[in-house]
Amino acid sequence: MSDLLKLGARLAAPVEAVRRALTDPAELRVWFAEHAEVELPRRYEFWGRFTPEGDAPHQRLLHADDDTLRFAWLLDGVETTSEIALTPEGPGSTLLTLTQSHFNFAEAMDGSTIRGVLQTWWSLSIANLAAHLEGRPLLPKTDFTSADLRGELLIGAPVERVWQSLTDSAQASAWFGYPIGIEPWVGGRYAMGGFEAGYAAKVVDLEPGHRMSVDWGPTGISTWELAESDGKTKLTFVQSGFDEGNPPYAAWSGSVAGLSELRRYHEMADWQPIWVLEELPAGA
Repeated sequence: MSDLLKLGARLAAPVEAVRRALTDPAELRVWFAEHAEVELPRRYEFWGRFTPEGDAPHQRLLHADDDTLRFAWLLDGVETTSEIALTPEGPGSTLLTLTQSHFNFAEAMDGSTIRGVLQTWWSLSIANLAAHLEGRPLLPKTDFTSADLRGELLIGAPVERVWQSLTDSAQASAWFGYPIGIEPWVGGRYAMGGFEAGYAAKVVDLEPGHRMSVDWGPTGISTWELAESDGKTKLTFVQSGFDEGNPPYAAWSGSVAGLSELRRYHEMADWQPIWVLEELPAGA
């Protein structure tokens, strides 16, 4: 069974700007990690509360050139390998491809090892890289030292439009990039993968145009709350009701990463998702 995760994103910036954001420690400390130190070609390290097992730097640089960055990363006692490759697609566009070894989907579901967060943590990190390069406010980073999972996002669209895109199956599937079936009433289904997927979470609270809560079982309850703010929408999102000894960091990071496209969906007239590739390990 393969355990290689692959993500791809099209970034609205020249390859030089993307490379600088990935290798300049000052920029990394803005969009990526609390602490970062880079001295190519021998050192690439990041750590802190926004990094899985971020008590200290656990990376070992393996390779760096103009197009590729590869490093070993010790996570839960296992040395994994991360690689970021850049391909210029024009004067203002770069394709970023991320490959990550030792990701297992079952571990993401049961929280048995910190490696289970790698897919969604990388997705959130790449989404924040895109926001940084586009000059947009960053999404809340996942704080691995805290069980308080909450954040806010300002979206340049009226509340009614944002509400519709959160509760309409077709729109939610479009911006999230994955089929979602939604029955927007208390007791209704919220089905990742669509209603035919077999499993659905349950809508447990709903105030039309303002608030919706979905119960996911062991990973807790997600609540989205909307408020008007000078013609824009302030979206407050919270995860609650989970085992605070094992916070659902993987699920939380994925939810926040998805909200990046929700914001772009509303704010860009010619919106296209940044994601161009996602390959999960066989059997996921």
